[in-house]
Amino acid sequence: MCGIAGIYNLAPGPPPGQDTLQAMTASFRYRGPDEEGYYTDDQVGLGIRRLAIVDIEHGQQPMFSDGRDLVSVCNGEIYNHLDLRARLEARGHPFRTRCDVEVIIPMYRHYGLDGIQHFNGQFGFALYDRARRRLVLARDQMGIAPLFYARVGDTLFFASEIKGLLAHPDMPRAVDPKGLDHILTFPGLVSPQTLFKGVKSLPPGHFLLVENGEMSLHHYWDLDYPAADAIDHSWDEATAAEALEERLSEAVRLRLQADVPVGFYLSGGLDSSLVASLIGRLSPATRHSFSIRFPDAAIDEGVHQHAMVERLNCTHHETAFDTDAISERMQAIVYHAEMPLKESYNTCSLALSEFVHRNGMKVVLTGEGADELLGGYVGYRLDQERQRQGAAPADAADFLEQELQERLWGDPHFFYEKHYYAHRETKQALYADGINQQFSAIDCTAAPLLNTAKLAALHPFHRRSYLDCKLRLADHLLSDHGDRVAYAHSVEARYPFLDLDLITLITTLPPSLLLKEGEEKSLLKRVARGHVPDSIVNRRKFAFVAPGSPHLLQQNTAWIEDMLSTERIRRQGYFNPATVERLKQRYRQPGFSLNTTFEDDWLMIVLTFGILLDTFALPDFA
Repeated sequence: MCGIAGIYNLAPGPPPGQDTLQAMTASFRYRGPDEEGYYTDDQVGLGIRRLAIVDIEHGQQPMFSDGRDLVSVCNGEIYNHLDLRARLEARGHPFRTRCDVEVIIPMYRHYGLDGIQHFNGQFGFALYDRARRRLVLARDQMGIAPLFYARVGDTLFFASEIKGLLAHPDMPRAVDPKGLDHILTFPGLVSPQTLFKGVKSLPPGHFLLVENGEMSLHHYWDLDYPAADAIDHSWDEATAAEALEERLSEAVRLRLQADVPVGFYLSGGLDSSLVASLIGRLSPATRHSFSIRFPDAAIDEGVHQHAMVERLNCTHHETAFDTDAISERMQAIVYHAEMPLKESYNTCSLALSEFVHRNGMKVVLTGEGADELLGGYVGYRLDQERQRQGAAPADAADFLEQELQERLWGDPHFFYEKHYYAHRETKQALYADGINQQFSAIDCTAAPLLNTAKLAALHPFHRRSYLDCKLRLADHLLSDHGDRVAYAHSVEARYPFLDLDLITLITTLPPSLLLKEGEEKSLLKRVARGHVPDSIVNRRKFAFVAPGSPHLLQQNTAWIEDMLSTERIRRQGYFNPATVERLKQRYRQPGFSLNTTFEDDWLMIVLTFGILLDTFALPDFA
């Protein structure tokens, strides 16, 4: 993949300058250190930094149609490009390279805007149609590749990272408090919301059409679960497991396509271990695997990593991460994430991608996405238990919570993550008075984030899966924990579990097979048996965790003390200094720790938000 940026004049004005585009792409040079390319005319400017992976010699961008009336830049991979290429060649379209993203222009030529839905991959691309003076910005179906945009006056800016927008001299810098409320409330930001006022994230499965001075957002793809009363229960477990293994194997095979070596992460968990086993079965080459180790036995997974390595034909690399070094990486991880963080484990992921880069690798496969699609979180099991037990009697507080759940999810009895009504009071205690005075305008629970009609008829398993993919996966796990930490060191992460054909299969399988008798990911475990040691298949889910803000406070690091000082918190004006001080005293108590599975690390958010303000020169709250 790469990093792209662009400028589009919505009304007559000065032509975009290449020097400005170069400044925008230079802000994320690490996304594409191998090459750069640009296109400008009187209306549009496109720029790209390339990480060369497929057809290294000839795959330069921008790419053009034969008549140069169409031009595109793409951050991404189109994994089914060979099938699309064969289809297009049968229609007489010639190709000049072997590069996967060369199919974007001819697919648009032959299928128009409908061509986007045929791509199976991870992508954020811009295509300019000179004849129509039309710009198309598109993001992949699951939101693996980021794409941000902002309108300033009559000019549209867009880029793979927000810092690309901020590199333009006309782009204002300000915090959007509603984005902060997202961070405090949900697993992470939810597109189109960002932390930067005026900056929007193109949602997964959407394209932005810019034509005749107008901008319009279009939803071209969505997860398509059947209604609860239309689930196909004719599947038996053996047939479903066979189909799941076949589709996952094909997804892995497609993601091994590259003209550079492809490695894989090995965490010691079920998902990455199964992907690793399938790589070993599909690929005769000796692959490189990468793991991170911790000195604390309570969070180290080395035993399980080594059990898997013994089964594989791989060259294994592991790096030790000293949790006392978390504070040294905090500024870097916030710079790359472009948002406050709720956990510190991103610093470990950053160290791991740096380790991959030092070993000369550009591409790794990971197991991300299995939990959200195949029932890997405790919420799926708890939903099943609630269905058996029935609804408990409600009191007055419950009615208020149910009203909020009805608004958010379209079902007053569907519990997702937390009790949001009580949580709102906690947030307001953390906010400064100025924020609370406008709380009704920034409260992210005041309106649904998603189309609740889409959730209405779904089985609880499918409803939770849909929400996990939209609220947890796309803009959190695939963004600040995935794309950003990998590309910080010029590494492309690939996700077999997010293959479109595999997802299509999973949506047809009955939840009773995916979560059998309360066993999370039970169907995937059946697939894994024989590929993965039983010690890994049978172990309880082990979340990737690292010490949080209590650990950082107990280190007494001077810059962290300054970031959380009463004077600084008061001056910034976003958080209540008295509340922050009470949290500091609590977190400093000997032996204190947070259960990060169920408790929010409030001071981690406050700390990383302060880092964000300093890093991007964002103003205090006025």
